[in-house]
Amino acid sequence: MTMSVRRFQSALAAGLLAVAVLAAPGARSQVAPPTPGLRPGPAILPSMPSPAAPATDPDAAYTAFDQGRYLTALALASKAAEAGDPQAHTLIGRIHAEGLGVKRDETVASQWYHRAAQLGDIEGAFALGVLLAEGRGVERDRLKAATYFEIAAARGHALANYNLGLLFLRGDGKPENPIRAFRHILYAAEQGVVAAQYDVGTLYATGAGTDPNAFEAAKWIGRAAARGHLKGHGTPTDPKRGAEFLLSAANKGSVIAQNRLARCYAAGLGVEKSVTLAATWHIVARAGGKDDEILEALLKGLPRAERAAVEKAAAELREKLAVQ
Repeated sequence: MTMSVRRFQSALAAGLLAVAVLAAPGARSQVAPPTPGLRPGPAILPSMPSPAAPATDPDAAYTAFDQGRYLTALALASKAAEAGDPQAHTLIGRIHAEGLGVKRDETVASQWYHRAAQLGDIEGAFALGVLLAEGRGVERDRLKAATYFEIAAARGHALANYNLGLLFLRGDGKPENPIRAFRHILYAAEQGVVAAQYDVGTLYATGAGTDPNAFEAAKWIGRAAARGHLKGHGTPTDPKRGAEFLLSAANKGSVIAQNRLARCYAAGLGVEKSVTLAATWHIVARAGGKDDEILEALLKGLPRAERAAVEKAAAELREKLAVQ
């Protein structure tokens, strides 16, 4: 993996959030579930040539960049770009976009990103999509943004899939299509994009783009909650509703949901903060095989009498769940 792929994606995450504030459709969509096994990616994409082979060391510019020697990085990247290195074009775009050692100029950055995308660099394509979607350095154009997100998404770019899903969800730059939105957002969630995890949980909960599934809703919202995230970008923010999904799945025996619900009670996310309930659900989840050092420390920190009461309550809860 080149230095560009390793380091560039995180730098664009801040830009992603501005793209990702698209609101979900107000009405609930009742649609057929997606075809099993189908992965994101359109049937027809704009042509995209294979990346050109660089004639210079591609890491030299990135090494200088990582060391904060931005003008040196720019000079080295310029030489690599002259030799046809696609990722060098993307790096030059980033330097101009962020004003690193040079005057910030997103118009110039967009030109370098455009050439990088033409040469086959998916990070350049994604970066250009972000600028187009936000109207930074270029005229705001969600249609063109969708094209570049689609190019990157078809090659497995997680953030591009997420943004493309949001465009399909809202019908902005793409025709409103909850099924396509669900597929792209699910892919991004599977790749670890935390906002996508919350959003796909909400889509499961509301039946938008897929069949309603309380268990899957709780699972995905739980994963997001475990990373301190109880809000989405493509779906309405509702921590209370998210906690309700977790409670529903926890009562159905989902160990993951039980653990996440315990964390919600510990932090007061979507529910009234309760150390007692946090400890109770932690014991239940622990019995199911889900360890949690943070919650275990919380349990051990309780006074002896309170801990005994919590353990008794957890035992009664386990018995109740076992007969449901």
